Amino acid sequence: MPMNFNQQIIEEFRANKGQVGGPFEGARLLLLTTEGARTGASHTTPLGYLPDGERLLIIASAGGAPRHPAWYHNLRANPLVTVEDGLLTYQAKAVVLEGEERERLFARAVESDPGWGAYEERSGRTLPVVALHPIHGGPPPGRFGDALILVHGAFRRELALIRREVAASGPRLAAQLRVNCLTMCQNLHGHHSREDDALFPGLKGRYPELAPVLERLQAEHVVIARLLDELREVLADADTAPGDLLAEVERLTRELEAHLDYEEEQLVPLLN
Repeated sequence: MPMNFNQQIIEEFRANKGQVGGPFEGARLLLLTTEGARTGASHTTPLGYLPDGERLLIIASAGGAPRHPAWYHNLRANPLVTVEDGLLTYQAKAVVLEGEERERLFARAVESDPGWGAYEERSGRTLPVVALHPIHGGPPPGRFGDALILVHGAFRRELALIRREVAASGPRLAAQLRVNCLTMCQNLHGHHSREDDALFPGLKGRYPELAPVLERLQAEHVVIARLLDELREVLADADTAPGDLLAEVERLTRELEAHLDYEEEQLVPLLN
């Protein structure tokens, strides 16, 4: 994309917490900041991405241009990069995928969006696929309550994206859509486990009067865990229709939204 267009997207992305309009409205976007291979200067580029468990995948398409984009050469020279997802900013290690893994994941991306295949054909080159492995450095900066709202916001946004993707899918579910759902399940389970194991015991010790609230939240975690298990079962069925998956996602969304709203109402003032 032209530099001035890129800068417009970057500014809109940062001003609206990752939301942009125009041709990228509703797309999965991130901002990737790399260090120049020759200059060492920072360069930020908006990119589409694909969830893949604990990592993200980006593809060096350059819009179908015949040469690899500058950000790809930069991360080959220095694989430590910065990622902004609109809500959180963190460092990640970039790994260029090769061989069977690259072929399999690129095919999965093309199944989900044939545009990737069109870019590769137009470019006349093999488009590199890069995995971004987040380097977690603890909770987001700032007050703990505000950090909790940020994390919850990420889950709300991901569920909204998944609902839209399922609703727009064809007669069969693409493999990437299944991965998107499973990644969300994994991340939500991890978040609730950390709350149960660390956050809630700490709050209970400091605020004994909060015990009924924490018991309710933990009981809701059990319900959400059951819904996640049921969602995984639906995803494991190769014959699952998009309508069946959408019904499960909607059930999870209703339960989770109520849970997050109550948790923020009760805990954010104390955490802050």
